[in-house]
Amino acid sequence: MNLHKSKIEWCTHTWNPVTGCRNGCSYCYARRFIDRFAPHPCEWPDEQLSEAEGAAGCFVSEKPVKLLDESGKYIRSTPYPMGFLPTFHRYMMDYPRKRLIPSVVFVCSMADLFGDWVPDEWITEVLEACKEAPQHAYLFLTKNPSRYMELARNGILPEEPNFWYGSTITGPEDSFWWSDYHNTFVSMEPLLQPFEGVGAQAVKKVGWCIIGAMTGPGSKAHQPKREWVESIVADAKTAGVPVFMKDNLKGVWGDQLLRECPEGIDLKDKKAVAEWDGE
Repeated sequence: MNLHKSKIEWCTHTWNPVTGCRNGCSYCYARRFIDRFAPHPCEWPDEQLSEAEGAAGCFVSEKPVKLLDESGKYIRSTPYPMGFLPTFHRYMMDYPRKRLIPSVVFVCSMADLFGDWVPDEWITEVLEACKEAPQHAYLFLTKNPSRYMELARNGILPEEPNFWYGSTITGPEDSFWWSDYHNTFVSMEPLLQPFEGVGAQAVKKVGWCIIGAMTGPGSKAHQPKREWVESIVADAKTAGVPVFMKDNLKGVWGDQLLRECPEGIDLKDKKAVAEWDGE
């Protein structure tokens, strides 16, 4: 098992040393995915995971987990032995080093690494593993950007040029983080409200803006309006911020999606940049 090639448009690979989340987002794709591969009622892990010290309900896995039937016969392996409960897979720490080809890695696509429930130890181990494989660009994403601020204030958050710290924002009331010393970006997915006034500042202060629409059950009733996207793009252009549109925005924007990337993020065939003249 190594870094996984990803269908997510704004990265080339994913790496999930931490899985599970407590944010409880109704539109969460990660929960739906993990529920498919977590242990079923007739399956049992070959060993019980231990809880992280001082972090109730958070678990540590030191090796890949095998699932057994009631007779003890092997059925399959799973990277999600605790389902969507926060789990640190310590045995994955060398995965970035094993891949020598430079890649754009989304770290913890199946978790919120910077959630309040995540122990500092987990975060620092993941960040150190990234620093030991500097051939890659690393993208982090959270709905709890205040954790970035806390870690930066304590001197824990690396300022590496290949580290990008993202904030998920779906409307202008959501908080985001930007820094003069770190690469930052915003992921407006799913875009649920227009960004106007003070809310538009998010686009102007970061180094990259990703825009996407809601997908999955019930998503048709929550699609963004084109004028919302146009306003965001206009603000980004004014500030010189590159804009990257996900495929799920085609129903709103059309086929000519903007696929702009900041320096240091090389997505090769995924870029296919289109120009937008504001009309």
